[in-house]
Amino acid sequence: MTTIRKLKDKGVEVYFQKENLYSFDSKCELLITMMSSIAQEESRNLSENITWGWKKRFADGKVAMSYGGFLGYEKGQDGLPKIVEREAETVRLIYKQFLDGMTPTKIASFLTKQSILTPTGKEKWTPTTVQSILQNEKYKGDALLHKTFTEDYLTKKVKINQGEVPQIYVQNSHPAIVSEDVFELVQQEFARRKGVYTSSAGCFAGRIICGECGGTYGSKLWHSNSKYRRVVWQCNSKFKNTDKCQTPHFNETQLQQAFIDAFNSFIRNKDEIISLNRAVLCNLIDTSTLDRRAAKLQAERDNIVAHLRSYIENSSNNTITDTDYAVEYKNLSEQISEIDRSLTAIEGERLECAARLRRIAEFLSTLEQRELLTEFDEDLWRATVETVTIHSEHEITFKFKNGTELHWEI
Repeated sequence: MTTIRKLKDKGVEVYFQKENLYSFDSKCELLITMMSSIAQEESRNLSENITWGWKKRFADGKVAMSYGGFLGYEKGQDGLPKIVEREAETVRLIYKQFLDGMTPTKIASFLTKQSILTPTGKEKWTPTTVQSILQNEKYKGDALLHKTFTEDYLTKKVKINQGEVPQIYVQNSHPAIVSEDVFELVQQEFARRKGVYTSSAGCFAGRIICGECGGTYGSKLWHSNSKYRRVVWQCNSKFKNTDKCQTPHFNETQLQQAFIDAFNSFIRNKDEIISLNRAVLCNLIDTSTLDRRAAKLQAERDNIVAHLRSYIENSSNNTITDTDYAVEYKNLSEQISEIDRSLTAIEGERLECAARLRRIAEFLSTLEQRELLTEFDEDLWRATVETVTIHSEHEITFKFKNGTELHWEI
């Protein structure tokens, strides 16, 4: 309406063909105002109906996906998500590479080089796209509904839901591409890497540890404008403190050769190492101790909750003062919270066992298939090494993903 007035002030007449109205007509403004109000009300009703429909679907646990931009699924004949196996293989590969130590940046680069198309059909992958796949609960068969909502029914502006409207989490809503254990291991790995230097600067990034200060090594370019130009790895905190770290720098050739020699020592003792690690696997598989602890805590929690409910129901009794009620309620609530924290800790132990179990199993599988190395294998490095701690120019410690620590002299 404001636009029409501005045009009218400039002497420009507008003709509405469908309504057969001229803006210079004295009755036009009133009619347009009435029609705008009606249109706005229709838009509001339509928006409310659509919102109600979505809420009904959410309440029924029905999952909606943007299949055009979602890798691994298509809409099935029953209207529910159906796995596209060819795309699902790419999703599983992304999860495996991340758990093997690759960063989202590295994974994106690999997928681009392999000419694998992104969820939206583009040739170039970005780290953000990889990370979104690694953190989307739909790949384990669950769905968090109402991640976004329409803030204004007139402007159709969509906003990320930060608690403004209720969200619903639906478990086992559709077929999973990765198991729940693998998905949780990936989230645990994200948490572990948080704050650690894991850029795309080569396979050594974030894995070389200073034995003196505990910081990470980073790549440094020396003599960049001369024929002596070279890349070395040095403690990132070496010159940050008054007493600089005395740990030495290494070039990549030295680190590669040290890995070759250390891994070959495993190959030479392959049978013994495999036998010892299988015994560890048996212990990790047995979670009966954790199960008993969790069951005992859950029983305690159920008793306290039952007592709390009974206490609340009987609180109307005049013999209980408000002060006594508040003290007892707080005491029981704190006991429940303490048990919940213990149960969460036990679940964390389960995840840690599952993570270690997977790491050892994959390490043994890799070890069984390998012969003596004659050259550096980056994929093998990523799959087997967790960290390398530098103590001195001639002494380092390899920590492998099966938990074995190997002190090595160079």
